[in-house]
Amino acid sequence: QVRLVESGGGSVQPGGSLRLSCAASRFTNTYTLSCMAWFRQAPGKKREGVGSIRSDGSTNYADTVKGRFTISQDNAKNTLYLQMNTLKPEETALYYCAAAKSSRCRLLSDDYNYWGQGTQVTVSS
Repeated sequence: QVRLVESGGGSVQPGGSLRLSCAASRFTNTYTLSCMAWFRQAPGKKREGVGSIRSDGSTNYADTVKGRFTISQDNAKNTLYLQMNTLKPEETALYYCAAAKSSRCRLLSDDYNYWGQGTQVTVSS
């Protein structure tokens, strides 16, 4: 069983930055999970993938966030991060951390076995 807990959400002005964190349960080493990812869901919209990272450190991003968002992981701390820069109002959403046994690492919800409860990000002036 994997438990994921997100933190770091909040309110920020357009153009601002936030860093989200996702702590995996201490009995699970993120290195043993093939893939971890961030998703987001805005009110009234479908959940969408933001980016993913494999255990070897390779990453994959949605086109809408490339060049602005960066995913990283600290295997020693069992923690996943999402650095978000130049945030836009339309990126206001509940951001979720997810983990997968599979190494496909696609930005598709069905690929992921474990989910956190989410952390709210609000981008507004």
